Amino acid sequence: MRSLVKATHQGTREHNVRLVMRALAGLGPISRADIARRTDLTRTTVSDVVSQLALAGLVQEIGRGPSNGGKAPILLQIPRDARQLIGVHVGEGQVQGAIVNLAGDISHRERLTLDGRDGDAALARLDELVDRLVRAAVKPPLGIGIGTSGVVDTSSGTVRWAVHLDWHDLHLGARMQDRTGLPVYIANDSQAAALAEWTFGRHAPAKGMVVVKVGNGIGAGIIIEDRLYQGDGFGAGEIGHISVADNDLLCRCGRTGCLETVASLRSVQARIRAITHGAPDVVHLPLADPDALPQCLDAFDTGDPRVVQVVLDAGRYLGRMLGHLVGALDIQDIVLTGSMTAFGEPWLEAVRSEAHRSALPLLVHSTRIGLGHLGSDIVELGAAALLMTSELGLSQAA
Repeated sequence: MRSLVKATHQGTREHNVRLVMRALAGLGPISRADIARRTDLTRTTVSDVVSQLALAGLVQEIGRGPSNGGKAPILLQIPRDARQLIGVHVGEGQVQGAIVNLAGDISHRERLTLDGRDGDAALARLDELVDRLVRAAVKPPLGIGIGTSGVVDTSSGTVRWAVHLDWHDLHLGARMQDRTGLPVYIANDSQAAALAEWTFGRHAPAKGMVVVKVGNGIGAGIIIEDRLYQGDGFGAGEIGHISVADNDLLCRCGRTGCLETVASLRSVQARIRAITHGAPDVVHLPLADPDALPQCLDAFDTGDPRVVQVVLDAGRYLGRMLGHLVGALDIQDIVLTGSMTAFGEPWLEAVRSEAHRSALPLLVHSTRIGLGHLGSDIVELGAAALLMTSELGLSQAA
């Protein structure tokens, strides 16, 4: 029983530190009293946590704020450059990374194309990118966070299966740690995106959040009670490979009818090309094309009703899936990120309308579906957030 109590106390301490860090990151400069009010922690608990963070160089006093009649409060903030973090995104067709500080500011970026590489060749490209980032750091990095597509066992840093990279049971974390001598943490890219929005995005206080990354692939990251939920097999959020359509389009997972075949940028690209080139129907999805988005946006902006219908249909399929998520999880904050969000309000409205039509009205009425604000760096920021929270004793994975 003592070990259970100790574990409970440790979990409570980590939870309290996460709450204080989030308040400092999102609301700072801020006083101890305001942190207590925002987090529902006692002032004594906040003071204890702030003292711990100050000893680690993770919080500093910057002077006094305005007084409401009593003694002016001391304001606190995170020293933005107290640590440097390396965040990496292994995406489709490229690997890209950034040097990030504790506030989510990016000071340096690197990007390398994969040019069709997979397996060991893609791994070598990733090594080259990481080496460049380590050299570019102006102080020893805290470590490396990597977000990659596929099913990822975050606890061991193992990529269990990444289809487009042809990685199977790759012990990426241990391998990269041996190469660099730095702590390394690995997560699925959509789960990393969720950590980015939760840690660095400016959102109203909430118990949980679902972040859906909609690009050439589709995946969701799920935050429940301030923790990243990954599921028993680390595959929670793999919504892109749930069958939703009666079609013969072969998905990258080897099945047909998956959400990615009707709601991803690749599927929209294929249908728009069929329209503009006069093809009768879509018989296969194209490979990831870096020029697909601007081409699709140009076609959409012409107002051709057939093209508009393709984009809105993609939004409706996604919205139907979000309705199912609302029914299963009852999470009221859903954030959409990725290249498909570039289609803007018409696409977003199609997503929202179908989500509201597909879920129990009592639940979906309170659900907010909006766009993320972290841009194309979201996975790098999320990988850095995973590193930060894990290495500084704020583990988020559940």
